[in-house]
Amino acid sequence: MSSVDFTKIPVAEIYGSNCFSNALMKERLPKNIYKEILAVQAGRKELTLEVAEVVAAVMRDWALSKGASHYTHWFHPLTGLTAEKHDSFIAPTSDGGVIMEFSGKELIKGEPDASSFPSGGLRATFEARGYTAWDVTSPAFLKQDQTGTTLCIPTAFISYYGQALDKKVPLLKSTDALNIQALRVLRALGNESSQRVFTTVGPEQEYFLIDKQFYDRRSDLMLTGRTVFGALPAKGQEMEDHYFGAIKERVAAFMRELNTELWKVGIPAKTQHNEVAPNQFEIAPVFANSTAAVDANQLVMETIRSVARRHGLEALLHEKPFAGVNGSGKHNNWSIATDDGINLFEPGENPASNARFLLFAAAVVEAVDRYALLIRASVATSGNDHRLGANEAPPAIVSVFFGGPLTEIFDNIAEGKSGATNGGGATIKIGVTSLPALPLDVSDRNRTSPFAFTGNKFEFRMVGSSQSIATPNTYLNVAVAQVLSEFADKLEKAADKNETIHTIIKESYSKHRKVIFNGNNYADEWVREAERRGLPNVKNTVDALTVLTQSETVSLFENHKVLTKEELESRYHIYLEKYSKQINIEAGVTIDLARRSIFPSVSAYAAELARDAAALAAIGAVSVPQEKRAKRIAELSAELFDETGKLETVLAEAQETEEPFAQAKVYYEKVRPGMDAVRSKADALEKLVSKDAWPFPGYEDLLFKL
Repeated sequence: MSSVDFTKIPVAEIYGSNCFSNALMKERLPKNIYKEILAVQAGRKELTLEVAEVVAAVMRDWALSKGASHYTHWFHPLTGLTAEKHDSFIAPTSDGGVIMEFSGKELIKGEPDASSFPSGGLRATFEARGYTAWDVTSPAFLKQDQTGTTLCIPTAFISYYGQALDKKVPLLKSTDALNIQALRVLRALGNESSQRVFTTVGPEQEYFLIDKQFYDRRSDLMLTGRTVFGALPAKGQEMEDHYFGAIKERVAAFMRELNTELWKVGIPAKTQHNEVAPNQFEIAPVFANSTAAVDANQLVMETIRSVARRHGLEALLHEKPFAGVNGSGKHNNWSIATDDGINLFEPGENPASNARFLLFAAAVVEAVDRYALLIRASVATSGNDHRLGANEAPPAIVSVFFGGPLTEIFDNIAEGKSGATNGGGATIKIGVTSLPALPLDVSDRNRTSPFAFTGNKFEFRMVGSSQSIATPNTYLNVAVAQVLSEFADKLEKAADKNETIHTIIKESYSKHRKVIFNGNNYADEWVREAERRGLPNVKNTVDALTVLTQSETVSLFENHKVLTKEELESRYHIYLEKYSKQINIEAGVTIDLARRSIFPSVSAYAAELARDAAALAAIGAVSVPQEKRAKRIAELSAELFDETGKLETVLAEAQETEEPFAQAKVYYEKVRPGMDAVRSKADALEKLVSKDAWPFPGYEDLLFKL
């Protein structure tokens, strides 16, 4: 289906036209029903079937008026992607006709076949039943394409026995956990007006675009999302001429349609630009409630792919599709807000707001330090292993950037010094003496930091571009909720609140400020300094995931009723298995391309060189460069053959290893290096073989032709 042209129709008329938003519900629902829905969204009431029946009827009529014939419960299984099972609205009548029905029960709950979704041992294969439950906090929307229109209802996904089989259920529970503990702190500070605390997220999505004709000739891109072979061209990104450069007309046309499609479903796409690497781009929305933002980001990724194909392009969301140039991340801009409009990370200008800001900022610092391994695990994927620490993304060391002024204020509190950033003024006494006023841009941005304070939010930069942001935000919410609960315990028992606030901030920051680092995270010196400070540096996914089964992690999640021990163990096994499967596919593709594409092409080219050399010899001429070239190709071909054989051997070893962690270790320690060894020989051959003789498009075609 062709997109609406917003150059001819005002954006205000397009925006949200395919979204069953609160504004639309307010317009179409009876007032009492709309108030009930708002109360359910705020967590003050449970959804009743009577309310659902009214909403379902209105939602159905709206969807039918837009041409929808089917509806689906749209959910986030542990594959990291989205899933949907379509049902039509039709219901047969006794006279052989049909009517269009959609009940409250169908809106609230669906029953997909759960047998083929990963469960990590939570249920046997024959236990097929699973349930999807409507997530009232995220708006329904219409998905339109050339096949028609479908009503998509965001849902949670659970097993027959109520275990979480998705990424949405833990996110919702973690949001509730943070709400409970944050409200305790706010009440202790004298805030009686805020009724609910929630997190907001604004994910900056990076991606590559390549011409589809080249993509279709690269089976590694089609099967793994990244290139397992590819020699760097003479020019890469070193001229820094692509970043924020003029957007090419073809890409601009794609972006225009992408914006339109996102605006139609109520996603506030705001910013777009060229990124650092050639043919790399970024899109960022306005902040939203984290549960809605998670759904929106999944839809953004789907829409990027589908719109790209309509423009003869292919979008790559892998964290490192091209070796040697920057990969793609997804900066997770995270903040905590209240239902009455307070951003809890907004520095204030009076003692009361100072105390609130400093308490919540200190809680984040402590959470990041105490649960650094958990936060690292939240971004652990095979794709992200290629990116983290590669001079384009933060290293695997989790640290916090505060910037000079804010760090000085916290240091002064910890050390009992002056509170003013210029060294003057009174000693800070929280709740009595106001802090120096802080501007919104309290510090310069540190693009090397994995977790940076950027004025009124924290930017978590370690998240991979292909990831669902549900898991990073879930883990972050739980970690901060735990620290806030401990703060609240002290505040609720305090005889002198001001003195207790001051003590909490001083003691917490003093103990955990080792995680603060305002310098260049890319520098080797920081790696050594982080080790001296005792900060963990877990460089691979396999080791990072082990934290999920540790007793401290289990207690953390169970205490806040987010995930049980069994649910955590299931995720540990699912993520290990996913890692092993991904590397297994990549190794198989590497072997297949080497054996069936590169060897035949190189052999044919070598034979051509031999024929040319023989022809020259027949007339008494000798080509020394040609002979040297032929000899080097022969040597590299033999080395490629040997390395491919070695890769096959270690791949077989990995496939035969049964225990999940041991198997993933073999894939990491032996198979991945084996793939790199094969690649080094093949990439060297690519530099010697005629471009016309090479079996698939190279980096020059992939990165510079749009």
